[in-house]
Amino acid sequence: MKINIYYGGRGLLDDPTIYVMDKMTEVLEELRVKVERYNIYENKNSIATLPQTLKDADGVIFATTVEWLGIGGYMHQFLDACWLYADKEKISQIYMQPVVMSTTYGEREAYVTLVGAWDTLGGLPCSGLNGYVEDLLTFQMSEEYNLIIEKKAENLYRTISQKIKSLPSSSQAVTRTVAKKGQLELTPQESEQLSKYVSDDEYVRKQKADLAELADMFKTKIGESAQDEENAYVIEFESHFVSQHDCDATYSMMIEGKKKPLILRITNGMLDCYYGQESEVDEFIKVSVDVLENILEGRMTFQKAFMTGAMSAKGDFKVLRNLDRLFIFTEDR
Repeated sequence: MKINIYYGGRGLLDDPTIYVMDKMTEVLEELRVKVERYNIYENKNSIATLPQTLKDADGVIFATTVEWLGIGGYMHQFLDACWLYADKEKISQIYMQPVVMSTTYGEREAYVTLVGAWDTLGGLPCSGLNGYVEDLLTFQMSEEYNLIIEKKAENLYRTISQKIKSLPSSSQAVTRTVAKKGQLELTPQESEQLSKYVSDDEYVRKQKADLAELADMFKTKIGESAQDEENAYVIEFESHFVSQHDCDATYSMMIEGKKKPLILRITNGMLDCYYGQESEVDEFIKVSVDVLENILEGRMTFQKAFMTGAMSAKGDFKVLRNLDRLFIFTEDR
């Protein structure tokens, strides 16, 4: 039989939880149980990999100290890692005994937190112990307290040996139907590999750098796409403009799918082409992308598009007809 102890305190010399763990270890080893202790504060940079140590355990002791509020950060991180990366099938076969000692108020609440966490993970419960210690020396010298600790260690051994069953828990039912939605659907092997990656600071930094690089790349692409969208057809009109000094006019061309009209302003033989709004316009034009593409490819003229109903226009017909003089598109260009 093997029992792992996971200590979530800070390792202080006057921590009563350390004394309780040592006492329980003595009793279990006398019963020929292999006991291995994991001080979480010593593994704080690799907490994500600690759940993998559960694989060969028959039972576990979660020991923590309430110094001011709750179970403490290290134990909380470990439980989070169990939820994310541990083999839930294996956890369902492991008995957990909570041990919570307090130097302030709140040991019972912390005890309930540990029981509830293991219950939600799907593990098997085992009666533990919790208590308030005002003076460590007095606590250590008490034969009654020592007897209670020994009996709890024996009870853990007996529970695991006899595989004592417990009644079903509503917490596990809720986990199966509700809480599971937030989990990653990974195999135990994938979870183990992921936990190693998460605990590898260099790997995490590289992944963050790669993600930042990808984000910058997509921002650039989006910016370029927006810029391309903004300049669509502008280059075509500018490169095929033929200056005519008697054709001053302003055209507003609403192209299908565009939010703003394309403005073609010709003044003194000079072209100003952009997307925007103009209050004074000589000709309003509405055209689809397909028809405009045919015009730009030289397969159709503006006048033909208007006469066949492929393009609508409102304004002076002479001004509209000048478009074919101002912009020369040929099919073999």
